[in-house]
Amino acid sequence: MRTRLKASLLAAVSLGFAGCAATGGEAKSAGDKPAASAEKSAKFDKNPYPSTYRPYPSQTTVVRGVTIFDGEGGRIDDGVIVMADGKVEAVGGADLAVPAGAAAIDGRGKYLTPGVIDIHSHLGDYPSPSVDAHSDGNEATSPTTPEVWSEHSVWPQDPGFSRALANGGVTSLQILPGSANLMGGRSITLKNVPARTVQGMKFPGAPYGLKMACGENPKRVYGGKGRMPSTRMGNFAVNRQTWAKAAAHKKKMDEGKADRDLAMETLVGVLAGEILVHNHCYRADEMALVIDMAKEFGYKVSTFHHAVESYKIADLLAKEGICSAMWADWWGFKMESYDGVNENVPLVERAGACAIIHSDDANQIQRLNQEAAKALKAGRRMGIDISDAQAWTWVSYNPAKALGIADRTGSLKPGKMADVVLWNGNPFSAYTRPEKVWIDGALMYDANDPKRRPVSDFELGQPGEGDVK
Repeated sequence: MRTRLKASLLAAVSLGFAGCAATGGEAKSAGDKPAASAEKSAKFDKNPYPSTYRPYPSQTTVVRGVTIFDGEGGRIDDGVIVMADGKVEAVGGADLAVPAGAAAIDGRGKYLTPGVIDIHSHLGDYPSPSVDAHSDGNEATSPTTPEVWSEHSVWPQDPGFSRALANGGVTSLQILPGSANLMGGRSITLKNVPARTVQGMKFPGAPYGLKMACGENPKRVYGGKGRMPSTRMGNFAVNRQTWAKAAAHKKKMDEGKADRDLAMETLVGVLAGEILVHNHCYRADEMALVIDMAKEFGYKVSTFHHAVESYKIADLLAKEGICSAMWADWWGFKMESYDGVNENVPLVERAGACAIIHSDDANQIQRLNQEAAKALKAGRRMGIDISDAQAWTWVSYNPAKALGIADRTGSLKPGKMADVVLWNGNPFSAYTRPEKVWIDGALMYDANDPKRRPVSDFELGQPGEGDVK
């Protein structure tokens, strides 16, 4: 009600300005200042494409006798979870009281976790089949394109969404623009549910992100076109000049004197702390420079993505409160990725920094549990003792925190969204698969029920329809 009232008042104010402009906006006396134009003064809607997501129908459900990783490092053996009204109602041991009449599931020999959250995906923007007609993730026409929004490229019919759900237990994911640009545009966080529109998948209340990129990609793409940037110093110069312009535009916006500028509005949102920065960056030295640039212009980096050299500056990342979204063992495919180590993730964890496993790949998103297992094993080989339950934070709570949604999902705490996966064995085993997946308490996938295997309209009647192998 308060939101609607506020919107009504803003609309009334805007109409008032428009009326003033219609009469020419003349000063009433020599001492009065002329009224600002409607275009410059009228408030604009910061959320013109609001989420229309509504949870699917659910029922009160109890899972008993299951091993639980709560997503924040806790483990309960012979555990019980109660899901009701789309929320986690209670989590505890075998003596936990459960409501009468609830659907009961025997979890003996199985594991239960929060749903997997992939902080770095291009599903929908680079959907399957991977053809030129579907290549909508990089607006590679200018080094900075903060005006573009990834949600305007997302194709909800991408079969990759259901594969990520059924094979990987992915319940939420962030869709980012590509990394050709220094500033690639806005990202969007989605609930991994079938919907006719991207707004029907849009995670309610999740902050927008700004995708940025360091290093080789921008200088190669634009240097190859004979334009700036063609070097790393050019990268930083273009970034700094753009942030300086954004700071000036913010001052005008604060004073009610700015014209609409979609690019600047995104950057002003970052400077105001409303939009989170997700920065593709491999090398430790560049990450350190970006941190200094962020301080120069008054913004904060939420997460460095790929970040194969985070282990070199893990103490700095911990101090600055910046997450690292990493692969378990991808390295060496270009020069800036050459100095990666398999122990990157556990070394960041040991330093007290925020470690995340991400995919950046339509296939790897289906196996993030196995990627976490590889990183966990690498750490243990070098003597870093990390529990299975703590390692699960890399694919649930930490990405939720970096996306600004940890108060609603990412762990199994009473009152949070019941985004839950029941695994048919230890999720760190290569032989384990999701058996059931709930999103907001609604059973969205059941390996034992062919009717609970989502299939996009695009797949209907085609070979491989609904494939979950």
